[in-house]
Amino acid sequence: MSEGARATFHDMSESTQQDWDTIMTYAVPFSRTGGRRVLDHLKLLGGDYGGFAIDRLQHCLQTATRAHRDGRSEDYVVMALLHDIGDTLGAYNHPDIAAAIVKPFVSEELHWIVEHHGIFQGYNFFHYLGLDRNMRDRFHGHPHYEATAEFIDKYDCPAFDPAYDTAPLEFFEPMVMRLFEFPKNSIYKKEQVSEAA
Repeated sequence: MSEGARATFHDMSESTQQDWDTIMTYAVPFSRTGGRRVLDHLKLLGGDYGGFAIDRLQHCLQTATRAHRDGRSEDYVVMALLHDIGDTLGAYNHPDIAAAIVKPFVSEELHWIVEHHGIFQGYNFFHYLGLDRNMRDRFHGHPHYEATAEFIDKYDCPAFDPAYDTAPLEFFEPMVMRLFEFPKNSIYKKEQVSEAA
C-alpha cells in the first residue's frame, strides 16, 4: 500500500490528527490480515528437518492435528500450530518469538504454554545435551504448570511421527485468520488504555 495519501510529518512528535486518520486507513485492514503473514512465515518451516524424522512444518501441523482431534478449542489448536514458528528466527529462544506473536490473541494460559514449552519439552532430551532435564521443576506450583506439561505429553512430544495422518495447513488457515483478526490484549485497544488510565 505505497500509493495514496500519506502522513506529512517527518518527526512523530509533530504528527497531527489528520496524519493519524490517514495512517489508520492503512493500519486497520493491514492488522486484520495478520493471520496471512503468520501463515506465510509458518510455511518457512517446510523442508527444514533439522535432523528430525519430519520437517518442522509437519511437526507443527501434527501437534495442532492432535490437539484438534482431542477436542481442544480453536485458540488452543492455533497455539499448538504456531508453538515452533520462532524456529527460523530464534535458534536459542524460539518459544519467546512464538509467545510474542500469539500474546495479543490468546489467553494468559495459552501464552504461558507457548512461552515455556521449550523448557518443559527439555525434560525429554536436555540430559542428552548435558543440561538439567528437570529445569521445568522451578515452575512447580505455577497455575499453568500442569497445562504446559499436558501440552508437551499429549501433543508436542509425540508429534514427530512420519506415519501419522496429519491435517494439511489449509485445514488450519481459517482458524488462524479468525484468531489474528481481532486482538484480545493490546495497548492499541481503547478499552485497555482507558482501564489503565
